[in-house]
Amino acid sequence: MNYKNILGIIFALFILVIISLIFSKVFFGNISLFHKTPKIVINNNKFNLLVAKTGKEQEIGLSKYSALPKNQAMIFPFGKENYYGFWMKNMKFPIDIIFIRKGKVVTVYENVKPPKSVNDTLPVYQPTQVSDTVVEINAGLAKEQKIKAGDKISYENFSN
Repeated sequence: MNYKNILGIIFALFILVIISLIFSKVFFGNISLFHKTPKIVINNNKFNLLVAKTGKEQEIGLSKYSALPKNQAMIFPFGKENYYGFWMKNMKFPIDIIFIRKGKVVTVYENVKPPKSVNDTLPVYQPTQVSDTVVEINAGLAKEQKIKAGDKISYENFSN
């Protein structure tokens, strides 16, 4: 075997290993070639969604983040209607909280501030009527984008 044949075999093996790794990540891991970012649309404004599905994810919410990109939101899809209460435990930045019921905004809390210290008493924010979904966005965006009760919402690449 000559030097060029050996290099060709090594290169072919290298490519095979790379393809195998990609295949295993796509089909057995958490990478999808066809994944589209879920979005919520409110007043023609689109937000990429971070989805808090499990009870643990909903409990932690945005508190594990130090900031949120302007075009991003966290959604809490509860699946049934209730008076869900939200607080700012361990939050590091202010947010707007949007309560939704059957595809319509029911309540908006603007510029909800994080606690100043861990000893602060935390108010609980609840909707004025039952909701089935809650969305959190950066503080000030609800006012800037004129998001209010009665606004219709829609989703892209997401089913609630």
